[in-house]
Amino acid sequence: MRYTILLHYPEMTPDDLDPGGWEEGQREFDAYATALDQAGVLVSAEVLQPSSSTTTVAVRDGELRIQDGPFADTKEQLGGTFVVDVPDLDAALAWAQKAPSVQWGTVEVRPSATHFENGAWTTMAGM
Repeated sequence: MRYTILLHYPEMTPDDLDPGGWEEGQREFDAYATALDQAGVLVSAEVLQPSSSTTTVAVRDGELRIQDGPFADTKEQLGGTFVVDVPDLDAALAWAQKAPSVQWGTVEVRPSATHFENGAWTTMAGM
C-alpha cells in the first residue's frame, strides 16, 4: 500500500534558526530519507521550494485564473513529501512519527488512490 507523508511546517530560512540549526535539519532529513530507503519502503522524496514560489491555477466561472503564491493563507505550508510503500496504515504512521518535522509542524499521512507508472494509471487495492 502506498502512502504519502506530507510535511506541513512554518517556513524558515537559515537566518531564522540558531547557528547550525539549518545544517542540523538537513542532517536529520537526510537520516530520515536514508532510513526509509534502507528499509526498502521509499518510493520518492521531495523538498519543495518556499510557498512564495508557488503559482496556483484554477478555473472559476469558466475563466482560467493564474495566481502567484499559495491559495491557502496558513501559518504552516506544505514543505515536502515522502511516498512510501508499506503494508498498512500502522506502518505508514510508524514512519511518519519519525519525520524530523513532527517536532515543529504537522505530518499528514494519506493513502494513495492511484498512481501513474509504466505508462498507465494503477488503482490501489481497496479502491
